[in-house]
Amino acid sequence: MHKFLFSELEDTPTVIDYLEVQSYEMNVYLVYLTVKDRSGMVYDKKGKPMRFFSTGHIREAFAHCSVAKSVMKHDTPYDEMIGNPPKSAEQMALPFSMDLPY
Repeated sequence: MHKFLFSELEDTPTVIDYLEVQSYEMNVYLVYLTVKDRSGMVYDKKGKPMRFFSTGHIREAFAHCSVAKSVMKHDTPYDEMIGNPPKSAEQMALPFSMDLPY
């Protein structure tokens, strides 16, 4: 898995083949990318997965890039705690628009 450093992406127009927003809890989002033959998470300057705090933050951060396909996957650790059935092995990917203004 490749480590995409946000500092290298933020000012460089990049063609992104696939952008996956991984939604956790209320307002924590991580981003997984595929660029050419490399796939992996976006990391911050400290080498930790880059946290985004809104979908607008993600759209603005990648506005200068050309994104072929973007989706959102939602994960919650609380299903079993609130009586929901166990999660399926496959997460559902919903379309995610990268268009501004949102």
